[in-house]
Amino acid sequence: MAENLMNWADVTAEKVIQEKGDKDSYVVAAGISPSGHIHIGNFREIITSAQVAKALRSRGKKVRFIYSWDDFDAFRKVPKDFPEDFKQYLGMPLCKVPDPHGCHKSYSEHFEKELENVIGQFDWGIEFIYQGNMYQDCKYAEHIKEVLNNKEKITEVLNKHRKEPLAKEWLPIEVFCEKCWKNTTNILEYDGEYELHYECKCNHSNKFDFRKIGNVALLWRVDWPMRWNYEQVDFEPGGKDHSAAGGSYDTAKKIAPALWNFEAPTYRAYEWIAMKGGKQFTSSGGVVTLPEDVMKIYEPDVATYLFAGTQPNKTFEISFDLDTLKIYEDFDKCEKIYFNKEEVTEKESKKQKRIYELSCKTLPKEFGEQITFRHLTTLVQIHEGDIEKATKGINSSRIKTRAQCALNWLESYAPEDFKFAVHTKITKEINEHLDESIKPALKELVEILKNKHTPESLFNEFYELCQKHKIKNSDFFKGAYLAIIGKQKGPRLANFIVTLGQERVAKLLEGIQ
Repeated sequence: MAENLMNWADVTAEKVIQEKGDKDSYVVAAGISPSGHIHIGNFREIITSAQVAKALRSRGKKVRFIYSWDDFDAFRKVPKDFPEDFKQYLGMPLCKVPDPHGCHKSYSEHFEKELENVIGQFDWGIEFIYQGNMYQDCKYAEHIKEVLNNKEKITEVLNKHRKEPLAKEWLPIEVFCEKCWKNTTNILEYDGEYELHYECKCNHSNKFDFRKIGNVALLWRVDWPMRWNYEQVDFEPGGKDHSAAGGSYDTAKKIAPALWNFEAPTYRAYEWIAMKGGKQFTSSGGVVTLPEDVMKIYEPDVATYLFAGTQPNKTFEISFDLDTLKIYEDFDKCEKIYFNKEEVTEKESKKQKRIYELSCKTLPKEFGEQITFRHLTTLVQIHEGDIEKATKGINSSRIKTRAQCALNWLESYAPEDFKFAVHTKITKEINEHLDESIKPALKELVEILKNKHTPESLFNEFYELCQKHKIKNSDFFKGAYLAIIGKQKGPRLANFIVTLGQERVAKLLEGIQ
């Protein structure tokens, strides 16, 4: 079996089976508090779980992939890009805070839908669980009772990782006031069963049964292991902040068996990722790179490829600069290897084929048409951003998606010397900028272009022209680019002219005087 574990997702899936038993069905989980934009760094948790789920399914296992929105968490900090008056909602559950943009029912729903709309492109079969609904519907009432009646066991675990021990009256819950919906409450009494008595700073006070009124939330370090048991989770990853000694995973994996005799899920820690050529993200500063931003540049399979080929505990950069072209080239090579269109060592072949399988939303049955990202940047500029014209005659939705990504990249991230616009005519200013020694060669090129050429045959014609007119090759190319796009360099000239259309270029160059 070990020799078949070519990818970290397969290794993790095998570990899940070994630790949790060889079952027909498994539960894979992920989740986050929607306290702001869910940036691409947070996305690594979702995709890590998605890859493990896919690896388990490839073994014939059924997988329930759940994603928890912790929208019953208290609103603790107003993001920098939000109205100042949102301070009035501090202490309320995120699902009770209004959406400042007014387009969703709540603050939390705004950010939840922002991510869910992007995730839909991957077709991972995620089941979203909204913890605000779960708590308010009193789904966890029995677990809350168990937590309150086993406070000493929880305190013992947490105190081992604290400088100051928890106060004797500490309880692992917070109560939201039924009147103001804030957590500015003081718990006065617990009856040992289901009744809590509290008072709030807003002067409201009440005794209530938490089987009937859902305004009690477990604190995070207890909430996490409780939900492991409730959902019977087999695998869940976590960021390095949760993975340190004494962190939330370390304490949760001790609380789960102590209270519910439930062993913690198989765990995989993941590292942060960085941006290259784009804006760096900082949630607290309100500057983030969203998954939506990444998906504008990378088609879904290529975005998945970035993660599938990198161990979760390794950091890497998502590029928005010229390395974007290299990433697409690497994916295309991976695809060629999968379909045996490129020779590599047997070991590398197995590795790349598995990465490709894990990257594809739908695995193609045969090798399809490949058009490089680089070439598409040329096509969409030739056709002035018209995707349909740029991909005319191409019966591939993936290529059309890639063409749109190429256009988005050109508009937002491409360096200026990568961009161009094809001249419609040779103006007086263009003629004045062209070196007189180059003009005869460019005029003769008009006649050459009247015969059909391949990029290779046209390339040979360029060099014969340079020899005939005794000019440097570099000067000829510079003059051609100046005449066609007004720049000193551009896409490979022979390919460019053939793609642009020889007749179109010939007609343009007739304007040289």
